[in-house]
Amino acid sequence: MRFIFFSLFFLLLIQFTTAQKKPLDHSVYDAWQSIGEKAISNDGNWVVYTIEPQEGDNELVIQSVLPGNTFKQTIPRGYRPMISEDSRYLIFKIKPFFKETRDAKIKKKLTADMPKDSMGIVELGKDSIWKSDRVMVYKTPEKGYGWVAYLQEKNIKTAKNKTSDSEAGKRIDSLSRVIDSLREIIAIKNSRTNDEAADLDFRIRNYKKDIMELGGSFADADEGDSSKTQTGAVADLRLRNLETGGEKLFKNVTEFQFSKNGRKILIEQGFDPKDSKTRPTVLLFDMQSQFADTLSRGGNEFKNFAMSVDGTQVAYVAERDAKPKDLQKYFKVMYFREGMDSAIVLADRHSVGMTLGMTISEFDSLEFSKSGKRLFFGVSPVQAPKDTSLVDIDLVKLDIWHYNDDYLQTVQLNRLQKDLKQSFLTVYDLENDKLEQLGSEEIPTIIKTKEGDGDIFAGITDYGQRIESQWVGSTKKDIYAIRVKDGTKKLIKKGLLGSMNSTYISPTGKYLMWYDSKEKDYFIYDGEVTNNITAKLDVPLFDEDYDSPGLPSPYGVMGWSEGDSSVYIYDRYDIWKVDPARLAQPRLMLSWKNNRKNKMAFRYIRHNKEENFLVYDQQLLFRTFNEKTKATNYSIASFNDHSNAQETLSPFYEEPYNHSRIIKAKDSNVFVYTKESFKESPDLFVNRGLKEKTKTRDGFIYTYDVTRLSNLNQQQKDFNWGTAELFKWKTFKGKNAEGILYKPEDFDSGKAYPLILYFYEKLSDSLYKYNPPSPTPSRLNISFFVSRGYLVFTPDIAYTIGHPAQSAFDYVVSAAKALARNKWVDEKNIGIQGQSWGGIQVAQLITMTDMFKAAWAGAPVANMTSAYGGIRWESGSNRQFQYEKTQSRIGATLWEKPELYIENSPLFHLPKVKTPLVIMANDADGAVPWYQGIELFTGLRRLGKKVWMLNYNGEAHNLVQRKNRKDIQMRQQQYFDWLLKGEKPARWIIHGVPAVKKGKDWGLEIVD
Repeated sequence: MRFIFFSLFFLLLIQFTTAQKKPLDHSVYDAWQSIGEKAISNDGNWVVYTIEPQEGDNELVIQSVLPGNTFKQTIPRGYRPMISEDSRYLIFKIKPFFKETRDAKIKKKLTADMPKDSMGIVELGKDSIWKSDRVMVYKTPEKGYGWVAYLQEKNIKTAKNKTSDSEAGKRIDSLSRVIDSLREIIAIKNSRTNDEAADLDFRIRNYKKDIMELGGSFADADEGDSSKTQTGAVADLRLRNLETGGEKLFKNVTEFQFSKNGRKILIEQGFDPKDSKTRPTVLLFDMQSQFADTLSRGGNEFKNFAMSVDGTQVAYVAERDAKPKDLQKYFKVMYFREGMDSAIVLADRHSVGMTLGMTISEFDSLEFSKSGKRLFFGVSPVQAPKDTSLVDIDLVKLDIWHYNDDYLQTVQLNRLQKDLKQSFLTVYDLENDKLEQLGSEEIPTIIKTKEGDGDIFAGITDYGQRIESQWVGSTKKDIYAIRVKDGTKKLIKKGLLGSMNSTYISPTGKYLMWYDSKEKDYFIYDGEVTNNITAKLDVPLFDEDYDSPGLPSPYGVMGWSEGDSSVYIYDRYDIWKVDPARLAQPRLMLSWKNNRKNKMAFRYIRHNKEENFLVYDQQLLFRTFNEKTKATNYSIASFNDHSNAQETLSPFYEEPYNHSRIIKAKDSNVFVYTKESFKESPDLFVNRGLKEKTKTRDGFIYTYDVTRLSNLNQQQKDFNWGTAELFKWKTFKGKNAEGILYKPEDFDSGKAYPLILYFYEKLSDSLYKYNPPSPTPSRLNISFFVSRGYLVFTPDIAYTIGHPAQSAFDYVVSAAKALARNKWVDEKNIGIQGQSWGGIQVAQLITMTDMFKAAWAGAPVANMTSAYGGIRWESGSNRQFQYEKTQSRIGATLWEKPELYIENSPLFHLPKVKTPLVIMANDADGAVPWYQGIELFTGLRRLGKKVWMLNYNGEAHNLVQRKNRKDIQMRQQQYFDWLLKGEKPARWIIHGVPAVKKGKDWGLEIVD
């Protein structure tokens, strides 16, 4: 009796404690954290990662993962960490305080006066930090260690008092040089992350804005500016010895690059505005001898630097002859080899082998083959000079659309800068002193083989076959085998509908492979004939769940064996070992796992970016996905090319979670990854290897040496969170279906909850994904609504071609009805929400049923007949292809099946609508033109229906600006709370917000 009493007491205590938890509100977003960047030392002993708040100052964490070593160091605002090759030092950047930067933006400070990044260096295991301010970028050698080079921005001081005309002129000149310098930095290929390039581009735009504010003007290079004759320079390069702390200074540097082995560094010094005698100079500095070779001195521009693997050869393009008023510039390829006095001109537009009318491209990168015997660069047509006799006021601004154009004018204008910079691959044989142009307008894409040293390259072209991309979305491709020695080309596949990329080509270049989407097989060209190498496989090698009108894509290629003896090809679950010579039968790599039966998909994780093929006894890392449980995992196997992967396959965990973002130490089997579920925030874990393998009746249990490194978002325990589970039902047509049902943490089966269905094709694979409470781009914030007492359900939808609206009805409405059979669902208070493709289906469903009490559609198409011929402004592409071949799933032209376009267009069925609807349609949406939202809004308004439309000015298809994301989350809550919970509405819902109050009154207050 006492036991029963205490059991009931503790049960009531737990329920009481849960009931005390707070619901999430809009104030919690900024502090919710996530793992950002991460790195692991080559020896596997140190892990570095950033902890990122949604808004505010981040932290950089340095942590030892050696057993018994508890060292942990936190550095405020650190980011972009890089651990030296010898695993001894950490180099990183440090952001200014978030508030400091925000305040400077509020005060509209000039870019030069904005807070700047710093750089820090730490010897791992020690507390002291060396710092340097105003650091623009830093680099370390890829294969060497002991040095770091960093570019330090000069301190440009601005006058505190009103700037005089003279001072403004000097300032404009200075800012122009800043822009030139930043452009040079962006031009460094393969040495910038996308984020770095974006940051620098952002700074350029702001410097240009500063010039305009000072009364100056600025002409972009691509706008025909020819006044720039000197390479601007505003930064100093400091070469720092990590061991001694000694530094060597190079002034006015615009570009720099380490050799791969770290023994040399290539430096470009620009013109010093304070010293008229200086000239742009290219130096090659030897780290050991501390001696700098001068490769070039004097000229207008040097760019696109490349070095051979061993650092003994250097190449770059240069323009040295143009006068300030010249309207055309011609670049040359400069070349230096160890032992030369200085760089020589290797190639220019007059070189033997250059096609008439072509010149060296200033935009394409240069690259040596792995052996260093070949140099690759780009050539492009000589552009006609700008006609300076034409006066802008007299110019006709006109676009002419022609039916024979490869692309629509909108696409052409979207591609304009890319097309103006287009170049064609050219090779210089350094051993035989011979130039050969491999690419051309007719064959613009070339895939190199054997890391540039192959005898045969692949050429891919859709030349003459591009018009149909308007309605197909893709183009047919012709494949050529190109003999590098003399540039001869052999057509090996005509009109391919399929795919070919560098992973499809064997490491030695012996085999060129592609996937044919029509034949649904892989084909190989062996230098003489083409053969189907997968014809004997009786499983699909393409997306089995593809339910659009077009051709499904293949699952892809895992890789090749050493010596090109085998290629490993994915199906949905397995990996097939296929003999490219067709002498052996295809066989499963993991045959004992019964992956198809168990619905377990395996995918190889290539953690060595220099890996070109699989070798004997190699440790393989696989990411697994269980389609039944929706759990992801990692497994390790030892590779043997004769017996495939040995039966040592061992999962990291047995329990269901989502594991992702794995990295491996270069020199040891130590792995770092994140682990999460809907209940548990993604945290960082380190796996140092197998501790124990226990045999059981059902197989083996593997125990690993796993340590948890982070423990984020402890504040979650104070809030009513939720649970996620699979819910299965049968559709109206009797098909098995599933989705994710999210319930509040304090769920009470005796209580009836309002329900919101959110959908976008198939979402059930994300069962174990964490949903932080964050303002979303306009999707439903699931954890937020669940915390506040809603049930949320995300049903998977499978489509029938030609009837996407009916398919959505079959799955979504049947799911709502299946859930409503449960007493804990308030069937009178069910809402629906969707964005983009989900948005149009929300609009469709409210014309087909009145069971939903509230609806919210983000960026919906209202009228397929008007949208069909429209433009996706982000790309300039016509929308026809998506209706005929892809997501909209009509599968026919408007003229062939107009009835299907009308059937699936909510606009034609609006009189049936009884559900209130909020539409988000933004005027800068590049995917769905916002006039589609206008058609939907005006139609419903004309019919006297309850409808609202939110237009976030200047915003995209999915909201980008955080302030707008926060705003829409508040409005979504207010709207659904009003209709599904019976709470008082906000003023924008009842009265709207007149244009005269725009920017002054947002209508978010609750109406009594």
